[in-house]
Amino acid sequence: MEIRTVGVVGAGTIGRGVAQDFAQHGFRVILVDSAEEQLVKARENIRHLSRFKHMFRGGNESSDSSTLLDSIESGTDLALLAEADFVVENVTENWEVKRSVHEAIDQICLPHVIFAVNTSAIPITRVASASNRPARVLGLHFMNPVPLIRTVEVVRGHHTSDESLEVAMNVLDRLGKEGIVVGDFPGFVTNRVLMLTINEAAFCLQDQVASAQEVDRIFKGCFGHRMGPLETADLIGLDTILNSIKVLYESYRDSKFRPAPLLQRMVDAGLLGRKSGEGFYDYSTTHGTFAQ
Repeated sequence: MEIRTVGVVGAGTIGRGVAQDFAQHGFRVILVDSAEEQLVKARENIRHLSRFKHMFRGGNESSDSSTLLDSIESGTDLALLAEADFVVENVTENWEVKRSVHEAIDQICLPHVIFAVNTSAIPITRVASASNRPARVLGLHFMNPVPLIRTVEVVRGHHTSDESLEVAMNVLDRLGKEGIVVGDFPGFVTNRVLMLTINEAAFCLQDQVASAQEVDRIFKGCFGHRMGPLETADLIGLDTILNSIKVLYESYRDSKFRPAPLLQRMVDAGLLGRKSGEGFYDYSTTHGTFAQ
């Protein structure tokens, strides 16, 4: 099966990165989001990032960004996905929202189209239950920033076929990425471990064991991590972190996944990290102090 047109549902941070990455590798992209303002923001973000990338390789940056955007069609109507050969869904980490999206696109897309779910914690088998093509539903967990991270967590649901996995792995190969196939348990590998780490780091901050900077310096200095857990949380978005932890708690019914009250308070206060300008760090000026 030759994949030429890729549908991308959701134009948030990850969705726009997915759209950019596919467009940069020669795919035609259809980017759909329920909010027009998100689509405008996504196109501006892609234009900016493509220009930034061009600074390092030379050439005509304006023509490069224009060519890239020319290969990305965008709109608010899911019916646009009728032309897609492959769909990557990136909507918010909320089961009711994901279910309604998959029920809709199952009716719109051709029967052979594979649905790749980009989720932090929701089981792929559950998502497949909202579709009449469970063998063609799998997980592709892209990391942020998508164009720069070369490894993707590939999740095989209970019904996912060998053929669907093969197609997805071939798509990743065309993106210059390595796919690692894992089993379908909530959080998979990445977020089952990462969310615990971030949540416990928030507890350390809440209990005044250490400052945000000290927590992150320990992880970078002692373990060689490029980013500390609280910096990583700000990059992902604290609302996404909180939703993922709640999914893990509801799925496993294990108290180790209880969200840190500090994390809940910060989300309630709109301190979501880089995307809001303030999280564990203040991004309005420089990478500075913890925002209380």
